Amino acid sequence: MQKPILILGACGQIGTELTMALRAKHGSESVVASDIREGNDTLMESGPFELLDATNYEAIEDVVMHYEIDEVYLMAAMLSATAEKFPMRAWNLNMSSLFNVLNLAKEGKISKIFWPSSIAVFGPNTPKEDTAQSTIMEPSTVYGISKQSGERWCEYYFKKFDVDVRSVRYPGLISWKTMPGGGTTDYAVEIYHKALENQSYKCFLGPETKLPMMYMDDAIRATLNLMEADAKNLSVRSSYNLGSMSFTPEDIADSIKNHIPEFKISYEPDFRQQIADSWPSSIDDSQALKDWNWKPEFNLDDTTAEMLKNLG
Repeated sequence: MQKPILILGACGQIGTELTMALRAKHGSESVVASDIREGNDTLMESGPFELLDATNYEAIEDVVMHYEIDEVYLMAAMLSATAEKFPMRAWNLNMSSLFNVLNLAKEGKISKIFWPSSIAVFGPNTPKEDTAQSTIMEPSTVYGISKQSGERWCEYYFKKFDVDVRSVRYPGLISWKTMPGGGTTDYAVEIYHKALENQSYKCFLGPETKLPMMYMDDAIRATLNLMEADAKNLSVRSSYNLGSMSFTPEDIADSIKNHIPEFKISYEPDFRQQIADSWPSSIDDSQALKDWNWKPEFNLDDTTAEMLKNLG
C-alpha cells in the first residue's frame, strides 16, 4: 500500500501534471495536492486538495500529521523571469519552503523529499556545451541563486541528518496541459499556442539562443524514476543534471513549419535574453544514466507533433 504523498505547489506547470501522474500510479486518495490557490477542475476533482502556503511550517506540519504523509514533493517556487521582478519574495518562497520540508524530514515526520533544481544554477562562467554534473556554478539570477543555495542545503541535510532528499536540475519544460509560470524558457510553450492561433510569434529571445529543453512527459517520468530508485545507488544528493534536447527559437520555428508552412517568427529580445545567455546550451546527464538509468524519449520533432496535436 502506497504511503500518502503531499505535493506542495500542485497547481503549477509541473505540479499539475505530477499530481495527476502520481494519482494514476498510486491511487487518488494516496496523493494530497496543495497550493496557495485552487487549480484547474481536473486536478481539483481528482483527489484530496488543501489550500496551503508552502512558507508556513505549522500549516504544512498539520497537513502532514492529519494525512500521515510519508513523502513530500516540493514544487512551489517563483520562477526565473518573475523572480527578477520580486527578488526578496522569490528568495523567501524558494528557501523557506525548502527549509520547512527539510526540517520535517530531519524531525522524522516524513521519510522522503523531492525538490526540483534547475539549469539556472549555472552561470555565465559555466562551460556552455555538455555542461558537467560538477562544474563552475556562479548563477547571476535570483532564481538561480536560490536553487544553488537549495542544492547545498539538500546535500547538507543528507550528510548531517541523513535526510533522503532527491533532486533533478530541470531544463526548460514544454507542456500543452498548463500554461507556463514566468520562466525564461516559456517561449517554447507560447510559440505553439501562437502558431495555432495566428500563425505568427514574436519571440523574447534571439533566433540563435540555444537552451536545454524537455517535453513534460519525460520530466515527470524522470521525477518518478528518481524517487523510486534505490537510495544506495544515488551518488548525487545536491541535484542531478537532466538532459533531453537542445534547440534555438529558429529550430523550433522550423519544426513548426513542417506542420504549419505559413508560420512566421520575429524576434524582440527583452530582459530574459540576458538570463538565457547565462545558462548552458546543452547538458551532460551521464551520472543520472549511470545511477538510475535515465533516458529521454522525446526529441524536438516528437514534441512539436504532440504539442500541435493536443493544442489543436
